[in-house]
Amino acid sequence: MPRTKAEIVGEYGPLEGVTKINGVSYDGQRVWLATGDALHTLDPATGASQRAIDVAAHAGTAYDGTHLFQIADARIQKIDPATGVVLGSIPAPGHGEDSGLAWAEGTLWVGHHRGRRIYQVDPETGVVLRTIESNRFVTGVTWVDGQLWHATWEGDESELRRLDPQTGAVVESLEMPAGVGVSGLESDGGDRFFCGGGGSGRLRTVLRPGRRVDRDEPRHP
Repeated sequence: MPRTKAEIVGEYGPLEGVTKINGVSYDGQRVWLATGDALHTLDPATGASQRAIDVAAHAGTAYDGTHLFQIADARIQKIDPATGVVLGSIPAPGHGEDSGLAWAEGTLWVGHHRGRRIYQVDPETGVVLRTIESNRFVTGVTWVDGQLWHATWEGDESELRRLDPQTGAVVESLEMPAGVGVSGLESDGGDRFFCGGGGSGRLRTVLRPGRRVDRDEPRHP
């Protein structure tokens, strides 16, 4: 199983008004950051904060192309990103220990932090369709090009792992530098992962293996 160092190619923040990042999503233009009592947006091209929605945002965030999904305690709320209105909710499978949320294949994928599991969930009913076991805490989930990735963070160690979505076997691993944790993981659909930096209030971008950036990444002190 390939095990390499994560290549951090960009860093944003600490962002104004953001003291922690609980979850990360990307709608193709903006990065959405779950910060506790609000969802903040950031332009990844400039690093500029854009707007915020006052809504409970305690853990993972996902975007299905139209709506945001946001973990709030033991619920997953469906949100209109234009107005911030909560349109509905379903139970979160980790019963309040959920961390990490992604949209793929018409379903939600939910990380269960200390349960060390990832659930595939029906977004309309909350029914669990599949469970994948991990052997590390799950602190972020994302899909890209048919690949399932999840973040781990235990103690001072953190990594990004690609899993076999059928068996849960670890296919490859990217080790983050010591002391740099990941709280929320999202792909930009191309060569980068967006990684929440927990209580640092920072967002970092990590190069996806086999991909190369062809632009300068912003780094904001």
